[in-house]
Amino acid sequence: MKYIDPHIHMVSRTTDDYRQMAQAGCVAVTEPAFWAGFDRSTPQGFYTYFSQLTEFEPQRAAQYGIRHFCWICLNPKEAEDPAFAREVMSFMPEFLERPTALGVGEIGLNKNSRNELTIFEEQLALAERHDQLVLIHTPHLEDKLKGTKLIIDAVRNNGGIDPGRVLIDHVEEHTVSVVLDAGFWAGMTLYPDTKCTPQRAADIIETYGGERLWINSAGDWGHSDPLAVPKTRLEMAARGHGEAEIDKISFDNPHRFLSQSGKFDIDA
Repeated sequence: MKYIDPHIHMVSRTTDDYRQMAQAGCVAVTEPAFWAGFDRSTPQGFYTYFSQLTEFEPQRAAQYGIRHFCWICLNPKEAEDPAFAREVMSFMPEFLERPTALGVGEIGLNKNSRNELTIFEEQLALAERHDQLVLIHTPHLEDKLKGTKLIIDAVRNNGGIDPGRVLIDHVEEHTVSVVLDAGFWAGMTLYPDTKCTPQRAADIIETYGGERLWINSAGDWGHSDPLAVPKTRLEMAARGHGEAEIDKISFDNPHRFLSQSGKFDIDA
């Protein structure tokens, strides 16, 4: 079997994780820019981070036959200072031109604040100007549905972005239909304790089908599992899902969405 993990933060994983993922069948990952576990104190910190995503991580992944792609953005947790955020955004286009950068992400909302929404809207506009795919982070727990609706409204208000080129991630049982019904792609983040476990993800697939839906581990600094995607494949197989259906959710769908960038070529 082979699979794609379309949202995993490999800067927070060990090289051994790459080896284990390759052994489990991973052929490609995409890594969105995200919070480092602490707020960066200068825009230069983001410049260095974007360099790591576009220069170092592809080399580390290639040692294990995995293609590494990334997304560039300022994440919502660090969007409360608009002047700081705009300085970071000023050099984002330089990195969006890199050969492994697929788009703008993961932008979105964290606490649904006014400043977060302003910077989210400005990064949407940047994505539209540079014809980029968009990957969006939705808030956690009780703010998720409200934040998801705010996000959908903001994308619609932009007017220049095709919902078919936008992936709204971290959907759960109460938000997946809102995202899919609006014409967006939806991502299920597989965490051991929060968001979607493999069992919950399989339930959602059985309820809503597999169109415009993918699964990802989003392995990061916290308690997370870089092998969550193959474990969900096993969960689906144990429930009697066929190989084609399992491949669709874990390989075909992310391949179809990501290939819209023109840079996502895992056969090269």
